[in-house]
Amino acid sequence: MDGDGFIQVQDLTKVYSLGSVEVVALRNATLSVDRGQFVGVTGTSGSGKSTLMNLLGGLDTPSSGSIRVDGRRISDLSKAELALFRRHTVGMIFQSFNLVASYSALENVAFPLLFAGVAKKERARRAAELLNLVDLGARLNHRPTELSGGEQQRVAIARALANQPQILLADEPTGNLDSKTSEQIVRLLANLRAERRLTIVMISHEEALLREFADRMVYLQDGAVVSQEVVRDGP
Repeated sequence: MDGDGFIQVQDLTKVYSLGSVEVVALRNATLSVDRGQFVGVTGTSGSGKSTLMNLLGGLDTPSSGSIRVDGRRISDLSKAELALFRRHTVGMIFQSFNLVASYSALENVAFPLLFAGVAKKERARRAAELLNLVDLGARLNHRPTELSGGEQQRVAIARALANQPQILLADEPTGNLDSKTSEQIVRLLANLRAERRLTIVMISHEEALLREFADRMVYLQDGAVVSQEVVRDGP
């Protein structure tokens, strides 16, 4: 695949102040992700993986450096513009699922569509379609406590897809799952990438699992990108 630099990260640095102490969570990170690629990011605890993911998703802003998505410099967007970016361009999946306990699977997936101004009937239709896509069509009315960990993560994936994002960011999505379920979840992400023309960035400490599905690996250490490796040709 010809490189297009759909996501371009240049000299990205994030410094947190803890009282009088400054902690450098990310230092001069530079990387590029092509449209449609599945990029795996790995490294030990404290290497800067989650910080990078939060910056890519517009949940935090960098101390210096830049992030461009499809040519747009998102690192300079206002809070309102970042909210729109998160709503329409990126979908995020987390280790802890982050589902609303009192909502059914259908209601959890439909929830982001409420803020996008989608009518109630259409929200339900789209949510049911997405739950069918992740093989949970028979569990629409089940609440999170009635679902296994793998099923909860599938609901979270369906919710992340609700607003038809171009980019899917997965932050340790298999961290609370057993090895068999973990492989099923990452395989599902890889299949969705192909079916929906998604660009995926997934972080995980499970390097072997990432290498099984990712096109490229990025290795972080002490907040810096120390190496990158092409695993297979992208789509």
